[in-house]
Amino acid sequence: MSGVMTGRFTAVRDEPFVVFVIGMRINRLWKVHRWAPVVAAMPRMIRELSMHPELGFLGGRTWFSRTIVMIQYWKSVEQLNAYAKARDNAHLPAWAAFNKAVGGSGDVGVFHETYRVAPGGYECVYVDMPRFGLGEIEPLKPATGALAGAEGRMKSKAA
Repeated sequence: MSGVMTGRFTAVRDEPFVVFVIGMRINRLWKVHRWAPVVAAMPRMIRELSMHPELGFLGGRTWFSRTIVMIQYWKSVEQLNAYAKARDNAHLPAWAAFNKAVGGSGDVGVFHETYRVAPGGYECVYVDMPRFGLGEIEPLKPATGALAGAEGRMKSKAA
């Protein structure tokens, strides 16, 4: 249980942030030549974003199965959109390559959801967990006293 933090913790962010959920679904498993390049594109983007914190990426976590999902945290929607549209970053060429190679074939599905989150507009708790989710990008605090329950964590802006 390496990295497990025993106890109850919460993460509190004093500034607004963005939760960006992005992923893909392999609709036709046998068409590896269609979905493998899509799978390979995301690690290149994450490396680029991790090397350039000024782009606004705060962190993220990926889960793999037939549907691959990544939850990302960003400083702002404006920075997320700027990264997506920038010709000199990895995303735009990867998106163009996807549309050219896969397009509307149905071989691979893609999706994303974007949420703006204000301080006090969320709550989180991590019990006997390693650092995870928002707790990976923000300092953790003991979830005690006013922060012990979900209601108290929702009321807290910067506890």
